[in-house]
Amino acid sequence: MAVIVQYIVVRNGEQKMTFTSKKEADAYDKILDISDQMYTFLESSKLEMSAAQLEELSFYMAKNREEAVGLLRGGKVKKAAASASTGSRSGAGRKTAKAKKAAASDSAAVVSGA
Repeated sequence: MAVIVQYIVVRNGEQKMTFTSKKEADAYDKILDISDQMYTFLESSKLEMSAAQLEELSFYMAKNREEAVGLLRGGKVKKAAASASTGSRSGAGRKTAKAKKAAASDSAAVVSGA
């Protein structure tokens, strides 16, 4: 018989997530704390959003708080975050340096093989 230690994050009597390490559980709990505060902040604004949208936005901001803080301090969006947030539009019209290099290699191979 094995003993398995699990850490369960519970909010308002509802089980949110289960983790195998205390560190991960504490990190997720902190995200939920920040998300709750962000929700209150956004709710007090004049933005017209549904409760579900406010919740989703506040959780996203809490989960990506380091990037958000950097932007608020005048920083720039990191390339990985920018392409992840644009979703399917990232490939339309723009190629990454790696893709350009691969395309150039393919072109050179076709030319030299012809």
